Amino acid sequence: MTDFPPVTHLAVTVIDLTVSAPWYERLFGVEPALDEDSNGYHHTVFPLAGGMLFGLHAHTGTSSDDVFDEHRVGMDHVAFGCAARDDLEVWASRLDELGIAHGEIVDAHFGSGLAFRDPDNIALEFFAPPAG
Repeated sequence: MTDFPPVTHLAVTVIDLTVSAPWYERLFGVEPALDEDSNGYHHTVFPLAGGMLFGLHAHTGTSSDDVFDEHRVGMDHVAFGCAARDDLEVWASRLDELGIAHGEIVDAHFGSGLAFRDPDNIALEFFAPPAG
């Protein structure tokens, strides 16, 4: 059997693409590679490092009252990998520049994380492995 394949893309459902797409464009620092209707939903897809794609989906049936909650069954959070803890300090400064609220860097035996949320309350994190 071959190795388990890597994740190629991740898509999250958002309430309003006119809010979320520009927010993620500022965060990622790239324009969408794809922005189109597809089989009953609209998706906006951003290219990230390593060939990873990050998609935003807007479904016609999504309620504007719905809010992401990591305590429900489904996704808990999305973590973006950083090479070292020092990178988290750089990202904390960048989030400050963008006006994006975030928590403090949290260190644990398995690595360090910097948590923040998108406009739909989706939990996001920059994560670095433990030092050497």
